[in-house]
Amino acid sequence: MTTIRYAVCDLNGQARGKRTQGADADKLAAGTARLPLTVLNLDLWGEDIEGSPLLFDTGDADGTLLPTGRGAVPMPWLATPSQLHPMWAFNENGTPYDGDPRHALDRVLRRYRDKGWQVIAATELEFYLCDATGDMPAPPRDPITDKAQSRGEITSLRVLDAFDAFFTDLYDACDAMGIPAQTAISEGGVGQFEVNLTHQDAMRAADDTWLFKHMAKGLARKHGHIATFMAKPYADDAGNGLHVHFSVVDASGANIFDDGGSGGTATLKHAVAGCLQTMKASTLIFAPHANSYTRLVKGSHAPTSICWGYENRTASIRIPGGPPLARRIEHRVAGGDTNPYLMLAAILGAAMNGIEDAAAPPTAIQGNAYAQDLPQLAGDWASAIDLFAASKDVARIFTPLLIDNLTRTKRQELRKYAPLSPEDQMKLSLETV
Repeated sequence: MTTIRYAVCDLNGQARGKRTQGADADKLAAGTARLPLTVLNLDLWGEDIEGSPLLFDTGDADGTLLPTGRGAVPMPWLATPSQLHPMWAFNENGTPYDGDPRHALDRVLRRYRDKGWQVIAATELEFYLCDATGDMPAPPRDPITDKAQSRGEITSLRVLDAFDAFFTDLYDACDAMGIPAQTAISEGGVGQFEVNLTHQDAMRAADDTWLFKHMAKGLARKHGHIATFMAKPYADDAGNGLHVHFSVVDASGANIFDDGGSGGTATLKHAVAGCLQTMKASTLIFAPHANSYTRLVKGSHAPTSICWGYENRTASIRIPGGPPLARRIEHRVAGGDTNPYLMLAAILGAAMNGIEDAAAPPTAIQGNAYAQDLPQLAGDWASAIDLFAASKDVARIFTPLLIDNLTRTKRQELRKYAPLSPEDQMKLSLETV
């Protein structure tokens, strides 16, 4: 018998939903699935946000969950035949629930659709495979030698081949789930890998990124590993990033960033300016957890400066080379622990702010950004929360409800994290992100 799950994505990127029998799948489109709207902004412990007006002031009201249009996807990491139905949340009157991260992205994409444009995006996901036998992150055991991995090897085929069974299952799962996985590489960290997803419609890219993270964690457990997207599993090793490439096409399919040369159009530069202007206030989206800030260290291959450049991987925004038809923006700030819907909403919303304002960016940098005197991202979690809550630029992107829900959630997490030992903080991050 096939079982089904239906789930929404909460503010921390966690899947929140229910399990039921396969016979109930046909009823989901009729709006029979319901959950309290508070489940979209639980903290990382899965607990309610104290003092939230959603909780008791509204009677902890239900919302209606409706299918996203993706359709059911299999869950090949489970032994029992199972399907996952991705959903998003609506109010009782049928209007979108503003606290749903997927609706936040749709709201931003509507600004592009109103101009007759479509955003094309691709994500690059970095994650670690860790040993599943302990409470703390530890290098995975080589399936061939049964010895713990001792070093990272950038682009090593030997390391990829050692984990061939896992990656074969991962690619088979991507095919079954309709996730367009491209290259996989061994990264610089011990047990660290990167998988790139194909350029496609931005909402589909966000959906696929969210599903990929869920799937990779499940498959890792099946193979005796833990997959973690936490920003910095090891203090002395590479962090996990989640880079985004995006371009914009008009109604004829032409790339509006392409000027026929290497520089890009004025619209591209307006988009860059918007991203830079909102970047510091959006740090909370790109670095949402306590562990996130251990990744944002100068000289660690994670951007810390607010700047842009052509073919410059030390910059937070890079304009890749290549054919002009493929001219695009790479946003390199987010950690692997980010919520993909909120991340894309923050980036694309900021880009649209810049386009609407015809904003001009500063001069593109050359050379090592870490060695230059440049504006910086928020330096710590508490500052990032305050900046996000107060920013007028952020308020052009996200609704007041989502801003309030997210800041309440993060302030509660900050209070609960503070008394924990670094070991307990690490353990929680390993288990959840």
